[in-house]
Amino acid sequence: MARIHLLDDDVAVTQACAFLLESLGYEVCCWNETAMFLSQAELFQPGVVLLDMRMPLMDGQGVHEEMLRRGSTLAVVFLTGHGDVPMAVEQMKRGAVDFLQKPIAAKPLQIALAHALRVSRQTFERQKIVACYQQLTPKERELAGLVANGLINREIASTMNIAVRTVEVHRARVMEKMQAGSLAELVNRLQHVRE
Repeated sequence: MARIHLLDDDVAVTQACAFLLESLGYEVCCWNETAMFLSQAELFQPGVVLLDMRMPLMDGQGVHEEMLRRGSTLAVVFLTGHGDVPMAVEQMKRGAVDFLQKPIAAKPLQIALAHALRVSRQTFERQKIVACYQQLTPKERELAGLVANGLINREIASTMNIAVRTVEVHRARVMEKMQAGSLAELVNRLQHVRE
């Protein structure tokens, strides 16, 4: 199950919010220090960070920037009592999924978290596919592109100036490395790489 990370320097706020989220069935992890969160949280899994904007040392904006820099797959939802429209717009442009004002009722919070979890899972899946694609050799990438364009083995062999048997071997390796069980799945995965 994807985890919700609560990052707020106010311990009472994180405890109250954690209680609410756990009662709604979420797995919650509370953080009161940005440095500890950035050094110990699993940033490359599906999940959400409910992030306060104003905190000492590094504010929410700084944490968000650092997560972007590291390529984190966690979706960011700002939950703050000190937000304004320009601040919200800026963070949304930078990739935050939502910007909520404290105090927040359970229903809008659930809606925001459901959306953020979908976004995080999509980001996580895309990163997995890109990691698979990066394992392909340049020849395998070229072949994968030709397969995705609908060419059959004989046409690929002619285009790449290699034997049909060599195409079959490369194609099998591409399917294995891309963790694709079918041609349709391979094409779908390659589209994710190009996005």
